[in-house]
Amino acid sequence: MFVRRIFFAVAALLGLSAVAPSLAHAATEYPFTQQAFNDAQTAGKPILVHVWASWCPTCKAQGPTLSQIEADPARKDLVVFKVDFDAQKDVVRNFGVRMQSTLIAFAGATETARSTGDTNPASIKTLVGKAYR
Repeated sequence: MFVRRIFFAVAALLGLSAVAPSLAHAATEYPFTQQAFNDAQTAGKPILVHVWASWCPTCKAQGPTLSQIEADPARKDLVVFKVDFDAQKDVVRNFGVRMQSTLIAFAGATETARSTGDTNPASIKTLVGKAYR
């Protein structure tokens, strides 16, 4: 736990480079931690929060579209946080989420879009685009 705190402290000092490396060709997906999310918001990053469950068929259907978005060089600065619907109930409550398969876009600290149960690639891409305002 102590090493993890040091990691996030160093990441914050380096402008989130360790938490959201500026890879040449891909966004990066991380398990949700409040500190990493706060750091990404403070840095003004485009953020996508994906509330998912391993047993959820809709979440699985969203996967290929999200992978495609994450692989898009135009989205290389996107920070994607996965929230486990079953294991992170406090986080789910804090986001006001009632169902798995929820996607929430943020432009820095501002929530810009939200959807639940959406598997349409075009509308998911539109939602992610709203994180860039």
